[in-house]
Formats: sequence, structure tokens, C-alpha cells
Amino acid sequence: MHKVELSYLLSPERGTDTLIRNPLMDLLHAVREQGSISKAARALDLSYRHVWGALKKWEQTLGRPLIVWDKGQRAQLTEFGEKLLWAERQAQARLAPQIEALRGDIERAFSTAFDDTAHVLTLYASHDAALSALREQTGARGLHLDIRFMGSVDAIAALNAGRCMMAGFHTLDQPGSKSVAARTYRSLLKPGQHKLIGFAHRQQGLMVAKNNPLAITGLADLKRPGLRYVNRAEGTGTRVLLDELLAQGDLDAAGIEGYATQEPSHGAVAQAIASGAADAGLGIEAAARDKGLDFVPLVRERYHLVCLKSALQEAPVQALMAELRSKDWQVLLARLTGYSGGSAQSGQVLSLRAMLPWWNYRKAKTSLS
Repeated sequence: MHKVELSYLLSPERGTDTLIRNPLMDLLHAVREQGSISKAARALDLSYRHVWGALKKWEQTLGRPLIVWDKGQRAQLTEFGEKLLWAERQAQARLAPQIEALRGDIERAFSTAFDDTAHVLTLYASHDAALSALREQTGARGLHLDIRFMGSVDAIAALNAGRCMMAGFHTLDQPGSKSVAARTYRSLLKPGQHKLIGFAHRQQGLMVAKNNPLAITGLADLKRPGLRYVNRAEGTGTRVLLDELLAQGDLDAAGIEGYATQEPSHGAVAQAIASGAADAGLGIEAAARDKGLDFVPLVRERYHLVCLKSALQEAPVQALMAELRSKDWQVLLARLTGYSGGSAQSGQVLSLRAMLPWWNYRKAKTSLS
């Protein structure tokens, strides 16, 4: 059975024809009505050679004859050609309401591209519940966030490669120059090249089963025999955070059962614990509560947004910053489990060296941050 592919055209005005057009059906209909290739070509305002060649090509593609090619005889469709026209009429009649609804949906989607007051901002970011909430709020106001969730390292790398306009990542407040975060992000972020924008503070902690049956209180408990941990992948901000906290606590990752077990998101970690496949995993409080889990808070961290300096004055970035500074966003952020925004200076351009003090000031002082 041959497959069907659909396509569409963009035009200033919609035509009166509500059908999905197919050039083969137009050719077959014209030949049947006109009785010859030449008359069909004139009716379609096409050349004889074009119509004849198109029909031959369609016969080759479909593997069936479409026209009875007898010289001196009125052109007729083969039985297969007639069945094609019949099937097309049946499909058009049966699917007319769905076709019209699909046309309307596509038109509404493209209306954003032709609306000079609307903006689209491509954002690659570490998994975050607040960003999902922000996307819903800004979409209703004409700012459409095209968010693709991935690890923090990959998100910043995508920004530097020009695949997105903004990236999202997270760190502890004021991570030191010898921290795991510094080793991970120092080569990716540069004063003078990048601009840091405040977004939110959020809680990270251990997600555990409801009522915390194993009485887990901190990272040291992960070394208990038989306690199963579920981790995030290398390059994710939460994996960086875990390694940071283990180093601060002088804890060896090799002694944690399940350290090598990885899940792609906070939600996936929470699901693994909810299903009984693991006993604990580091993540955000919102993901834990969503799966009915208990949450053992460990640290408050900053979630950062970053763009290239050259993009800071672009309309989508300016629109996003205005949304982040709005009272509506602050109210919504305060309602989200495990989040706060006031001290995070949402929507403000922050000093890269002050927030992430990893660079030698004397070497970087001639660069703007």
C-alpha cells in the first residue's frame, strides 16, 4: 500500500476551495472530463508535454497504468485511475470537518510568525518546573518560549554554538574557584562574552519514598548498605551539584550503591523512587511532590539564565526580562513548591564575576561583565 504525504501553502488569502489538493487527481479529473491529454492540458493551463510527462511519472511511481494510451481514441482512465478518483472523493467528503479544523490550527500557529508584537525565544535549559510555568504564562502574552530541556553543560554549549538564544543552568550561591561547578562551567562562560540574568532560587534535596520509611536525613545516609540511589547523567547541573556536595562532605561516590544508575530528568528520578526501583535521588522539591514522595531539603541554589552579550538587546530577550520582573511572575513563582524569586533578582542583568567568582579579577578587569 502506498503512503500519503500532506503539504500546505502559505498565501495572503485563503482560496474558496476547502479541499486538500493533489496534482495527480487534478490531472486525472481533467483527462476524464476533457477526453484527451491536449484538452486536459488547456483546461489546466499547462503544456501537453508537462501533463503527458507528469502522468507517465505518476504511473512509474505508483506501479500501475492510469490512462489507456490508444492512438486516435478518446483518452480514458484505467480502472485503477477511476478507483483513485473515487477513493479521493470518499476521503475528502468523510474528512472535510477534520481538514477544516487542521487548516485552522495551522493558520493559528503561523499567525504568530506574522504578528510583529509576538516573539519566540529558543531556550535550551536544565530541567526545571519554574521554566515550564513561565512558558505557560508568557505564551498568553505573546512571548513564546521554545524550551528544550537537557543537561546544563549541553545547554550552555548549545548557546555558544548558536543553536539557541538563551541557556539555563544552576549552581550553589557563590561557588568557589576550586568547586566542581567552577571546573565544569569555567571554560563555557566568559566575562565580556556572556550576560547572566537572574531567574529564581530553588530547593534541591533528596527525594525519598512517602513518609520517608528509611529515615534518610542527608547524603551520608546514601552509604548505608542496601540503600539504592538513582543518579542523573554527567553534564547535568544536578549531577554537578551532587558531586559538589559529596566533595564538601568528604564522601566517596564509590561507596554509594546506584551512583552509576542514571535517569534523564528530575521527574524520571522521582518515578524510579515512586515505583520502588530506588530509595533516594537528588532533585527538586516540585518533582518529589508531584509523585507523592517525601523531600529532604539539602541546599538552596540559584537557577541562572545566560545569553550572549550580543543578544541582550534583542526583542525576545528584552521581553523575557520584562516578564521576569513583573509582579505576576513573582506571585506565580512564590506559589511554586520549592521556589522563591525575590532575592534571585529575577529579570536583572547580574555580574558574571560576582555571581560566579571563578576568574582572576586582574586578568578579567578589562572585560565587561
